Amino acid sequence: MKNWILTICCLLLTMSSYANHLKGGWIQYNHIGPGSAPNTSRYEIIVRQYLDCSSSGGQIDPDVFLGIFNSDNNSLYVNLTVPVSGTDILSKGTFDPCITPVPNVCYRIDIYRTTVDLPNNTNGYDLTVQRCCRINGIMNLSPPSNQVGVTYTSRIPGVRNGVRVSNNSSPVFAQRDTAVVCFNAPFTFDFSAVDADGDSLSYSFCTGLTGGNTGAGGARPQPVAPPYTPLFYSNSFDASTPMGSRVQIDSKTGIIQGFAPELPGDYVVAVCALEFRNGELIGSIKKEIHITVANCQLSAAELNPEYISCDGFTLDFENRSSSAGINSYFWDFGVPSILTDTSSRPRPTYTFPDTGTFTMKLRVTNAGGCKDSTTATVRIYPGFEPAFDIIGSCILNPYEFRDRTFVRYGTVNSWRWEFGEPTLTNDTARIANPTFSYPTLGNKTIRLRVTSTKGCDKEITRVLQVLDKPQLDLPFRDTLICSIDTLELRVNARGIIQWSPNNRLIDARTANPRVYPTDTTVYYVRVEENGCINTDSVKVNVLPFITVRLGLDTSICSTDSIQLRPESEALQFLWTPSIGLSNPNTKNPLAAPLTSTGYRVTANLGKCQDSDSIFIRVTPYPQVTVSGDRTICFGEQTTLQASIVASSFQWRPNNAMLNAQTLNPSVAPSRTTAYILEVSDTLGCPKSVTDTVIVTVRPPVNAFAGRDTAVVRNQPLQLQASGGVAYRWSPTLGLNNSLIADPIATLNTSQDSIRYFVTVSDEAGCTGTDDIWVRIFQTEPDLFVPTGFTPNGDGRNDILRAIPVGISRFDHFRIYNRVGQLIFQTTDPSRGWDGTIGGQPQPAGTYVFTAQGEDYRGRSIFRKGTTVLIR
Repeated sequence: MKNWILTICCLLLTMSSYANHLKGGWIQYNHIGPGSAPNTSRYEIIVRQYLDCSSSGGQIDPDVFLGIFNSDNNSLYVNLTVPVSGTDILSKGTFDPCITPVPNVCYRIDIYRTTVDLPNNTNGYDLTVQRCCRINGIMNLSPPSNQVGVTYTSRIPGVRNGVRVSNNSSPVFAQRDTAVVCFNAPFTFDFSAVDADGDSLSYSFCTGLTGGNTGAGGARPQPVAPPYTPLFYSNSFDASTPMGSRVQIDSKTGIIQGFAPELPGDYVVAVCALEFRNGELIGSIKKEIHITVANCQLSAAELNPEYISCDGFTLDFENRSSSAGINSYFWDFGVPSILTDTSSRPRPTYTFPDTGTFTMKLRVTNAGGCKDSTTATVRIYPGFEPAFDIIGSCILNPYEFRDRTFVRYGTVNSWRWEFGEPTLTNDTARIANPTFSYPTLGNKTIRLRVTSTKGCDKEITRVLQVLDKPQLDLPFRDTLICSIDTLELRVNARGIIQWSPNNRLIDARTANPRVYPTDTTVYYVRVEENGCINTDSVKVNVLPFITVRLGLDTSICSTDSIQLRPESEALQFLWTPSIGLSNPNTKNPLAAPLTSTGYRVTANLGKCQDSDSIFIRVTPYPQVTVSGDRTICFGEQTTLQASIVASSFQWRPNNAMLNAQTLNPSVAPSRTTAYILEVSDTLGCPKSVTDTVIVTVRPPVNAFAGRDTAVVRNQPLQLQASGGVAYRWSPTLGLNNSLIADPIATLNTSQDSIRYFVTVSDEAGCTGTDDIWVRIFQTEPDLFVPTGFTPNGDGRNDILRAIPVGISRFDHFRIYNRVGQLIFQTTDPSRGWDGTIGGQPQPAGTYVFTAQGEDYRGRSIFRKGTTVLIR
C-alpha cells in the first residue's frame, strides 16, 4: 500500500514537474523522393518540442510517439517511436535599454527526426504527437489549464483536382521566438515560414488543441485518431484573438503585432500556415507555443504615423506608450521659423498658426535616463465638409446622387458611396455623381466617404425613403369653411402639380391653390415627377353658418379647475375675460377662477360667427380640524376634539368609540389607531375633506409579583416584582419598603396567609397590577409531606409533593417502593410524583419518602415517613 501511494505521488510530481516546462511545438515534413516500394513516397518528419530552458532530467523526453493517420477515414496507418536527435537553445542576449526590468526569454527546442515510406493515397495523411500536460494558470485558458494536454498536427496532402501533390514539403517556421513581450506594451512576434516548393502561404490564428489526458501522469501517451478537441479559452480570449483584440496577425507575412495583454503570464498562441499552389489549397501546418508576457515596461516614445485636422487648427496629442517610467517629455510641433512651438506636458494641446504639413517630434526620458524619440506627420487643412444631394422620386426611376463636398484646401480625390440596399452586395460607387436604382422599398442609409489631396477623410450619412410613387404631403385632408370664405390648399411635393375639379378653384397648377366652394367638395391633387405619379385628396366641408353652446351654469370648489367644452363646429375661439383661463384662444381651456365669474366665448369659422356665455360659481371647501395626536396607556380612553364648517360628518373607524355621532367622541383603542373625520357640504362645494388624529396606545405593562409561596412566622421573605420602572406594594404590613421592586417581608402575625398587591409603572406612567399569596405557618421551619394522594386525574390531590416551609435550600425529595427501590426523586419543590414509573401506573399501597433541606436560619432539616397511594 505504501509503495502504491509512493508511486502515485511520484507520477503526480513528475507530471507537475514536466508541465511547468512544456512550451508547445510543431511538426515539419520534407518529401525526399519515391519510397522503396512501388507507388510510395519517402518523407523526413521532424518534430520540434519547446520547453523552458531550465528543463532537465525527467522533464526532457528521450523520444516521442508519432501517429500517422489516413486522412480519408482517420484510421491509424502506423505509430512510430521517434528518438531525440538534437537540441536548439533560443536565448535572447541583447535588450533595448528602455526595457525594465530585463526579462528572461529562452526556449529549449528538442528535435525528433525519422523517415517513413507512405503509400500514395487520395486524401493524404495527418501527423500527430500528443503530450500531457500544460502548465497551470495559463492566462487565456479556462482554469484549470493543467488538466489538458497538447496536440501537434500537420497534414501531408494527397490528390487535389486530379493532380497528385504528395511530393510536397511543408513550410518551415522561422525560429524567431525570442521577441520581448512586455505587458500592455507594443510588440512584434515573427511567426513567418518559408516554403521550399515556392507555394504561397496565408497565416491566421487558429485554435490550440487538447491531447494527452492528466491520467497519463506526465508520460508520453500514444496519440489518438482525429478529430481533436479544441481548447476552452477564457474571458475575452478565443482562438482568433488569443492575446486579446489589440493583437492581430498579418495574413501575408505571419507577423504578429499589437499591444500585449495587461496581465503578465503565459498565453497559448496557435498559428496555421495554409499552402496554396496555383490558387488551390493543398495543405496546412500549425505551430503552437506559449508566449510569455513579461512583467516589464518599455519606456518609449510612440505616436500615430499621421495626424490630420480638417476642422480647425488645434489638436490634442499624447504619447501612446503605456510605460509608467517616463518622467520627462519634449514636444516639437515642427512649425518652421518658430521657436515657441514646443511643450513639456505629457498631453499637450497645440494650435498651429497656419495650414500646412508639419513634422512633429517627441522625445521622452525615463527615470533611469533611458531616452527615446519618434516623429509623426501633422496635416492642418481645415474647411472640409462632406455633403451631397439626392434627386429622384420613386422605385421606378434611378436616383441621382450629387457630391456637394466643400473643400477649402486641395481637392476631393476619392469617393466611396454605399447606397444602403441590403439585398445587393454591389450597391456601391466610386465616382463623384453616381446613379442607382433601388429594387426594394423602405428607408435606405446612404453613406458617402470622401478624401482630399491634403489627407482629409470624412464620412456622412443620410436616410432616404424609397417610395413606390413621388412624395406627396398634405397638411390636412379634411377641413371646414364657411360658405362666404376662401381657403388656401397646400401640398408639399416636387414635379408637375394639378388640382381638380376646376370649379371655384384658383391656380390649379400650383402647390397653394385657393378654393371658395358653396357646397361640400372633394379636391384631388395629382403629382408627376420623372414619370412617377401620386395622387391624394382634400375634403372641404362647407357650412352656411355656425352656432356655439356652452350649456348650463355650474359650480366648482375654490382652487379647483374645470374644462370648458363648447359645442360648436367653429375653428377659432376667443374667451373673455381671460382671467383664470389656461388659454383664452383655444376651444377647451381650463378655467380656475378664484371668485365666481361669468365667461363669454366668441366662435368663428372664417367670417361666420356666434357667441354664448356661462357662469361659474366658486364655493369654498368644507373645513375640518381635529385636535392633535396623543398617546394613552393600554386600557385607558381619551376624548377626541373636532370642529367643522360643513353640513355632515363621519368618524372612521368607529369601533371602540363612544358618542360617534358627536364631534367629541371617547375612544379606548387596544392598539394604535388613526381616526379620520370626513366632512361634506350639500350647500356649497360637493367634495369631502378629511383630517386625522393618531391615538398611540402604549403596550400593556406586564406586572409580575412573583409566584405564590409559604413562610413561617418571623421568616424574612424576599419579594421580587418586575415589568416596569416604578413599584408600589400594598398592604404595607411587614414590608421594609413598599416603593421598591424587591422589599423584604417579615410576618409576625397570627394570620394564616396574606395577599400582597403590586402596582407597576412604566416610563410613561402606565400601570399594571399583579399579586402574590403568602401562606404563614405558625410552626418552625419544616418539610411537610401529605400522608396520601389519589392520582386519578380529577385535578385534586393527583401529585405528591414535599411542601417546604421556612426552607431556604431544598436538597431533595425521594420516593421508595416497599422493596426499597428508588422510584422518584427531585430537587425542585414544585415537582412531585404522579404515581407512575416510566408512564406505568404503580399499585396502591404504602410508599416511603425522604425529604431534606436547610431552613432560613441555616439549620438542616431531614424528614422520613410513609405515604399511601390510593386508587
